[in-house]
Amino acid sequence: MEGEDSQWITVKIDSPGPSEDDWVAVFSPAKFNSSTCPSDDEPRQQAPYICSAPIKYKFANDSTADYTKTGKASLKFRLINQRSDFSFALFSGGLSNPKLLAVSNTIAFVSPKAPLYPRLSQGKSWNEMTVTWTSGYNVIEAVPFVAWGLKGEPQSQTPAGTLTFSRNSMCAPPARTVGWRDPGFFHTSFLKELWPNSLYTYKLGHRLFNGSYIWSKSYYFKSSPYPGQDSLQRVVIFGDMGKAERDGSNEYSNYQPGSLNTTDQLIKDLDNIDIVFHIGDITYANGYISQWDQFTSQVEHITSTVPYMIASGNHERDVPGTGSFYDSNDSGGECGVLAETMFYVPAENRAKFWYSTDYGMFHFCIADSEHDWREGSEQYRFIENCLASADRQKQPWLIFAAHRVLGYSSSYWKDGSFGEPMGRESLQKLWQKYKVDIAFFGHIHNYERTCPIYQNQCVNKERSHYSGTVNGTIHIVVGGGGSHLSEFGPVQPTWSVYRDVDFGFVKLTAFNHSSLLFEYKKSSDGKVYDSFTISRDYRDVLACVYDGCEPTTLAS
Repeated sequence: MEGEDSQWITVKIDSPGPSEDDWVAVFSPAKFNSSTCPSDDEPRQQAPYICSAPIKYKFANDSTADYTKTGKASLKFRLINQRSDFSFALFSGGLSNPKLLAVSNTIAFVSPKAPLYPRLSQGKSWNEMTVTWTSGYNVIEAVPFVAWGLKGEPQSQTPAGTLTFSRNSMCAPPARTVGWRDPGFFHTSFLKELWPNSLYTYKLGHRLFNGSYIWSKSYYFKSSPYPGQDSLQRVVIFGDMGKAERDGSNEYSNYQPGSLNTTDQLIKDLDNIDIVFHIGDITYANGYISQWDQFTSQVEHITSTVPYMIASGNHERDVPGTGSFYDSNDSGGECGVLAETMFYVPAENRAKFWYSTDYGMFHFCIADSEHDWREGSEQYRFIENCLASADRQKQPWLIFAAHRVLGYSSSYWKDGSFGEPMGRESLQKLWQKYKVDIAFFGHIHNYERTCPIYQNQCVNKERSHYSGTVNGTIHIVVGGGGSHLSEFGPVQPTWSVYRDVDFGFVKLTAFNHSSLLFEYKKSSDGKVYDSFTISRDYRDVLACVYDGCEPTTLAS
């Protein structure tokens, strides 16, 4: 196959005994085990129960309704480069009782190990950009590096570190069993001492030990502004996006119908986006490792151009008995390893997925809802230190984000409680004390905006144009990135200003130190369906609010 990272393939079927439950699977590596591997009561393992999990599949009658009469069909698949060869297999018996009928010839990309799917992230300092990518080259085969420089100027080369993981790093099925696939190698390069607000071009490279080079295509990014810099700055935030197949194929955990629309709207508006936050439930691979390749391919145009900052969600981290705060196997045995290795975040320890980052006039505190955040915990101390470290004169816009709703949501969940009551009990006094402007959450697959709120009470009667001291934190659920939608509960509380059961994302635009625009956009059309503005001066941030007053003395 000639395409560097993707190629459309037509598979033709001619079956002497066609059936309506015949289906075609894509396997990579091309050699596979078609035996049935039972689920062993593991709920995260899904049909088809084949010992070598197919990457994706289609039913033979998808392309033509008369397949069962003629036995002839033609199916189109879009393959992405995944470091190995491919084959196609025709099964009968549907997904529940698959029986192998025929296997195609083997095909492969010209450069299966090529460097692909770059993912930018903010580094630990404001003038550092990290580039992480995937390849098939271990360090014993080739030296990874990034060639980069200011646009139009000579490029320099910066080496990259290399990581990978093995099946033994997985914590449970299916990631440890039928869902396992060799993930390749992950390389991260740290591009330092960047000039602010400058356009850089870069290429991923591997120097083979025979002296030849393997190159990616060219990419570009704009470096971050200096913290506190007064300029137009635009941030996109959403959660729970996942992935879907552009060729219409089925795949494991195939329940993110809004994913491609969200991706395409971001690509369409990419010239007007500076940084993206995807706050948990990244891929919904749920232990089927190959799907992380599908996701990084899907978002490549975004992640290669602007910093793509992720947070940890239940579908990245949670496995019983592994230290996750919630004791379920929502990650399908991945226990955080995929997210921590394939994406860089400026955390002190990526296994503890909390971190702070700055972008111009914004200061972000990103929490990890899958580890203990209660008062007295290690993460609680981080959250307080992160919020306290914001210099509000230079960075007036203070943003908190986590995956699960540690604040407010009126979606019906479990016993009908709104969001995570324990989270509010532990954290809302910090949000109030340090005057967090907006707290963002995912996990609930819809959109909701609260009034500025504290202790279940609206502390500001305004709904769309906040001026002066806001008095409390506005809570946003923005979990409609792509996964199946969540309904709201039967009651809309007084603090719930706007609710929408649809796919969408939020865009924040800071015009200067005094003016912020918030917009909720639907993924279907990219239009704004909810918005508000905040207009205020520095003294309004300093003003005394309930449970948010600096101590004073009568001494002179």
